[in-house]
Amino acid sequence: MPSKLKVYTKTGDKGTTRLVDGTSVEKFNPRVEAYGTVDELNSQLGEVRLRLTADARLAGLESFFEDVQSELFNIGSLLACSKEETLKMLPAVQDSHIARLEGKIDELDQVLPELRNFILPAGHPATVALHVARTVCRRAERRAAEVSARDAHAAASLIYLNRLSDLLFVCARWTNHMTSTPDVIWKKT
Repeated sequence: MPSKLKVYTKTGDKGTTRLVDGTSVEKFNPRVEAYGTVDELNSQLGEVRLRLTADARLAGLESFFEDVQSELFNIGSLLACSKEETLKMLPAVQDSHIARLEGKIDELDQVLPELRNFILPAGHPATVALHVARTVCRRAERRAAEVSARDAHAAASLIYLNRLSDLLFVCARWTNHMTSTPDVIWKKT
């Protein structure tokens, strides 16, 4: 029986790591920052899904975000790759993925009142989790923009993350609306 692979490899003990394509880079490399932030976002979406399933009024979004999590895993692998031949073997961000996010934004926005003020990230527990995910997504977007400035292959990932952050904002408003939780308006003091 073959022995189980160890979780620890010790290859990162000196501050380096390997990208998907085998390239060795420092752990603060823009690609590592980008895919690491996408991983953080993915974990935060796990929290979002937990909060959504805790309230029957929010049914339907949880499975949508499960698909988003898989797509984020794909985006992380794309951001963690710099070699053309390896990129060709990885699942790409499709126009249909972005269109699906836009469709969900339009669907949820239909029931929302017009936004006339800035709102605070507050309200229902799922709303708060969605706002945290939104801010992590914006950071992932900034990190992906840094990679995209040097590598055109990251452009579709950047677009996806931009749409996802918009969706997370709309979802946060939607969860407050569906649970009759008022949005908290920013007070200029």
